[in-house]
Amino acid sequence: MRVCIVGCGAIGSLFAAYLGQRDDIEVWAYDLDQAHVDAINSKGLRLSGVGNVHSWPKATSRPADIPPCDYGIVATKSLHTRAAIEATAAAFEDAAVCSVQNGVGNEEIIAEYVSRVIRGTTFPAGRIVEPGHVQQDTGGKTWIGPFEPKPASMDEVRRLAGTLTEAGMETLAMEDARGAQWTKLIFNAATNPIGALTGLPHGVACDQPRLRRVISQLVAEGVAVAEAQGITLDSDPDALVDHAREVAYHHKASMLQDALAHRRTEVAALNGGIVEFGRQHGVPTPLNETIWALIEGLEHSWTLAD
Repeated sequence: MRVCIVGCGAIGSLFAAYLGQRDDIEVWAYDLDQAHVDAINSKGLRLSGVGNVHSWPKATSRPADIPPCDYGIVATKSLHTRAAIEATAAAFEDAAVCSVQNGVGNEEIIAEYVSRVIRGTTFPAGRIVEPGHVQQDTGGKTWIGPFEPKPASMDEVRRLAGTLTEAGMETLAMEDARGAQWTKLIFNAATNPIGALTGLPHGVACDQPRLRRVISQLVAEGVAVAEAQGITLDSDPDALVDHAREVAYHHKASMLQDALAHRRTEVAALNGGIVEFGRQHGVPTPLNETIWALIEGLEHSWTLAD
């Protein structure tokens, strides 16, 4: 089996590193960060923290280097989805391509370029410590299932899920993965922007009573939008907030990491996604819309400061 990880930031590197342990899988890691690519090729890809892995995927920043693959796993930030899949699509002419990205709307973009798509969501999180080295801050499961408009077969979904699980990333194959995806979406949209706006790690933000109430209010809007679509969530996002406080108290969510580095965030695919689906189904989402505007205002402030 040949698998290409498209986007080897923190999350993509987790998939590349775990899969790279398998002798029966040829793993390619595609990323535009040349220093990260060079480090992987020269020293291997190392995980520390929750994961303790050192493997040797083949890394490249040149799409033409990627041979035809059986599977693609897209792990870029949502704002880079189109550019990434457009660049690599030739490698996936006869492949099933799975998104494990944050937010909603990524599978729709991927489906414009490939014929078989897998909807996915993943809970492990981490950060790049230095090129070739990723700190895994949290563990958790991954859920995947056919993307309804252009689905991969359930056999393909099960094969990928089994391969990932055997490699060390527990993955569940589902006929309908929307509930898992929307649970993670609502959790992220309620917590990540709060960290970005306040500078607080997850657990510290949860310990501020007024902030915790805002988080619950954001969750409630997202749940209402999911219910309007007939999506059954696979767990309570508000309970996940408290669980994350216990297991990842000091974790700085990806949006906070982006804010600290003055990088564009995924707010449009998180809170913006909830707002857009809310509009389509007649569900008001004023708090998510406010958070979306505040984060975009914060991003604009960096252009003035820089």
